[in-house]
Amino acid sequence: MSGNIDAKAVALVAAATSAAATYFIVKRQFESKAVAERRKQYELDQKGRFEKDAERKEKGLPSGTKLDSVNIEGVYLWDIERLDKYFPSEGEGIENVMAALSEAGMRDVNGESRARYNKLIGDRECILANIRRKPGDSAATRAYIRAGPRAKLHFDPANVNAAIVTCGGLCPGLNNVVREITRALFHLYGIQGKVYGIVGGYKGFYDPKTPPRELTPESVENIHHEGGTILGSSRGGFDIDKICEFIKSRGIKHLYVIGGDGTHRGAFKIHETCMERGLHVAVAGIPKTIDNDVDYIDRSFGFISSVEAAQSAIRAAKVEASCNLPNGIGIVKLMGRSSGFIAAHASLGSGDVDLCLIPEVPIVLDGPTGCLPHLWNRVKDKGYAVVVVAEGAGEELLGESTETDASGNKKLPQIGEHMKKVINEYFQEKGEEATVKYIDPSYMIRSVPANATDTVYCMQLGQNAVHGTMAGYTGFSVGLCNNKMCLLPIPELVSTSPRQMDPKGRTWERILAVTRQPNSRKFSRSSLRM
Repeated sequence: MSGNIDAKAVALVAAATSAAATYFIVKRQFESKAVAERRKQYELDQKGRFEKDAERKEKGLPSGTKLDSVNIEGVYLWDIERLDKYFPSEGEGIENVMAALSEAGMRDVNGESRARYNKLIGDRECILANIRRKPGDSAATRAYIRAGPRAKLHFDPANVNAAIVTCGGLCPGLNNVVREITRALFHLYGIQGKVYGIVGGYKGFYDPKTPPRELTPESVENIHHEGGTILGSSRGGFDIDKICEFIKSRGIKHLYVIGGDGTHRGAFKIHETCMERGLHVAVAGIPKTIDNDVDYIDRSFGFISSVEAAQSAIRAAKVEASCNLPNGIGIVKLMGRSSGFIAAHASLGSGDVDLCLIPEVPIVLDGPTGCLPHLWNRVKDKGYAVVVVAEGAGEELLGESTETDASGNKKLPQIGEHMKKVINEYFQEKGEEATVKYIDPSYMIRSVPANATDTVYCMQLGQNAVHGTMAGYTGFSVGLCNNKMCLLPIPELVSTSPRQMDPKGRTWERILAVTRQPNSRKFSRSSLRM
């Protein structure tokens, strides 16, 4: 009897094994067939895609899938004033070549001059502003005039005198821009006049205590290795009548104004007054703001250098916080009057920051989105914490100041000291002591020389400002837009400046991901649907 049972068991096991083997074989066959079908379909799709791309290329069309739901039907160019509409051209018939190379007699094997530009920019050549497109967007887009050398010169280089002025606060790269404007005037265009460096901002146009200094390629040769500006800078001092008198008496044809949105408003006032008084002058601005808050441009020069310089302070705060017991916390206050670009990018560049506070996002101290409970948890988790705060943050806590400086900028409350105070009080309420170290490197990060990236950018700004003025453009500024150098009308540039960082944008999301701090920005139903 037991023998029959064992035989049946063996038979059942054999049957089950056979069934399982059959299942896996069939499954494997189906999987192999599915793989073969996917591969065949992929090869057919690739073949069809290549054939369609080839057909499009034959018709002069780009490769890819045409999106019928995304269109551009109108391109609206931001126009810039041209002097040739009101004054006769002085550069008629003069070929635009790189003067320094032309004077050196550089020619190729066919005897053609090597001083010619590889590309001359046409009058209607432009850069589209709205490069991000999605279904439902407006079919129209604005565009910027592309910067660069033009075929026609408005000014005769033999008759050009120029002036350069730096206004407002310091910023890495100021000397670089002064140097590159000077070198472009002499080396690219071979001007035979003088370049005046206006000393001490707008007031330097008329203050006998700070007479202008003459700039030459030799005198500016090494200034880009230094921080600050060799011309000095100041706020205020704008006197339109005295500035125009200087322009007239010195025979100035080009004026280059380096400064922020307030300085640019002054530059445009000079442009308008020169036009009213019949002064044949091209006025160009170069945006300068360490806060990166001039609108429309990708970034301002010196911003990356300042973010890099801020790393030393953040590293010092981390060392202080991690080494000072108990409950070490390091606070770093960075520049950022109305925008948190420096604080945010310095925090992302560090990777050591546990809390980043910016003007665009209200500071909540306690509760579910409070920064103080978050700091408590971070300290308890790893023993210390690092805080970066922008100087303009926290007005909702401390109130808005009614006092202003010489440029009309409101004075800011002492948010760094306040955060140190409330952190200490919070830990005391928890029955513990916090060791809080406060570091304020504000002016240190703006006084450093430009790094390599900003040095290249300053060269592009200086050269393209000169290209614009020599072509007869006036009342414009120059900047990097969608990674291309562009000329921008000053009224449009300053109309929405200073800009702020988008608290619903990707940069703030990255801050939250890196610091793991609670998001205290105000939400709405519409913002959640975006």
